[in-house]
Amino acid sequence: MKKGLRLSDQWFQRGLWLIAVLFAGFLIGLGGKIVGDLPKAEKSYSLESFTDLKAVEAIKVEQKILSAKQDVYQKELDALEEVARRSNEEVSTAEQNFNAWVSTRSASQANEQNPELVKRTQRLEALREMAQKNKQSVRDKNVSIEPLRTEFNRLDQKSNALQQVANDALQTAIKAQDIRVFLYRLALTLPLLGIAAWLFIKQRKSQYWPFVWGFIFFALFAFFVELVPYMPSYGGYVRYAVGAVMTVLIGSYVIKAMQRYQAKQAQVEQMPEEERREEIDYEQALQRMAKNVCPGCERPINMAAESENFCGHCGMGLFKPCGGCETRNNAFTRYCKVCGVTNTANTPAVAVLAK
Repeated sequence: MKKGLRLSDQWFQRGLWLIAVLFAGFLIGLGGKIVGDLPKAEKSYSLESFTDLKAVEAIKVEQKILSAKQDVYQKELDALEEVARRSNEEVSTAEQNFNAWVSTRSASQANEQNPELVKRTQRLEALREMAQKNKQSVRDKNVSIEPLRTEFNRLDQKSNALQQVANDALQTAIKAQDIRVFLYRLALTLPLLGIAAWLFIKQRKSQYWPFVWGFIFFALFAFFVELVPYMPSYGGYVRYAVGAVMTVLIGSYVIKAMQRYQAKQAQVEQMPEEERREEIDYEQALQRMAKNVCPGCERPINMAAESENFCGHCGMGLFKPCGGCETRNNAFTRYCKVCGVTNTANTPAVAVLAK
């Protein structure tokens, strides 16, 4: 709580800061709506916008025809594979029966002279030959399907290539659009930042300072929150470069402001004390002294030391005796804190009374 301010003044100060915050909040909300709607000024892109739809449609038609042929061939192939499977099963069963018959037949008759053996052997060979023919039919059908599959894959690759070209064009367009939208935001926020800088320099102590500070908060939010996240990165170079430039600009302003302030203070300290006192605001003087700071040169002072009545840096009188009761009083207060006698504002402070 600031010493020297009336209780009502303190609450008025809080209320004015609340107004500044509310004003900034409404401006931020309005600015957010505007910034959020800026992309609507640009055309909405989609993958179809950059796709050769006629070429893609032609490829789809060819693939549909090929797919229909493949379905027919696949059904025929499935049927041939089923026939080949059954043929293999018949050969396997026949071989098992033949081996079992051979193991149990009469050993008294020579194999080459046994009519039944010859008959069974011929039948087994016929089944084996049929199984080979079925296998060959499956292979031939696979061979006939292969060109269809190759052509279908070629068309698929061609379609993918068209899609990739369209996607690359889409990404390029989106990046260009992002840059344009960023420039829109930049064109909106930079003037706000410039106005905020001017208000800070010229108007921050005016009677309408709550609106000034509210606008400053809004401009800073618009720049650092609404603009910076959308700033192109390019590996971080842009952001670091912008940060370095802003640091140089702000640092240059602060250095120059400090030099101006120091030059002004040095000039003020050469003025007579009566004139210097007229330049010091009453509330400001009390606040500085409450913080153990000289109201004239803003250097540290020891308020607790009763022997120190003047600033050792600029010679400003800090305490003086009351004209009525000679009590040691703050030189900037308007009345004696003991007897209530009016404290003449421009009366120089004197050394501590020997009494």
